[in-house]
Amino acid sequence: MAEQDDQFLAALGDLTLADDLPAPSRLKARLFSALNIAQAESGPLLPLGDCKAAGGRLCVFEEMVRIAPLGERIQSRNCCRACHARVLAENVENAPIWWPGCPYVRFQGR
Repeated sequence: MAEQDDQFLAALGDLTLADDLPAPSRLKARLFSALNIAQAESGPLLPLGDCKAAGGRLCVFEEMVRIAPLGERIQSRNCCRACHARVLAENVENAPIWWPGCPYVRFQGR
């Protein structure tokens, strides 16, 4: 059952991140947030430095956490849970957020 759940969440994640999917940006943001929560519940996330080294884009806030002298426990947390961009994206269609590397900006069509 867990494998089916993982496959479902992976497929949903692919749809959520699709730039051409005709869905409201608020819905995409909420689905992305739900996927992040589910992923974090299964264990610690990849540290931000490892994400960047693997070619991932970090937003300005994630980059600040990455370069700060913080432990791996903090580096493996989902910064989006504390970010105002997430709250705006989940509640406002075409939200006024512009940070480079922010996944929620992609949902706004920018």
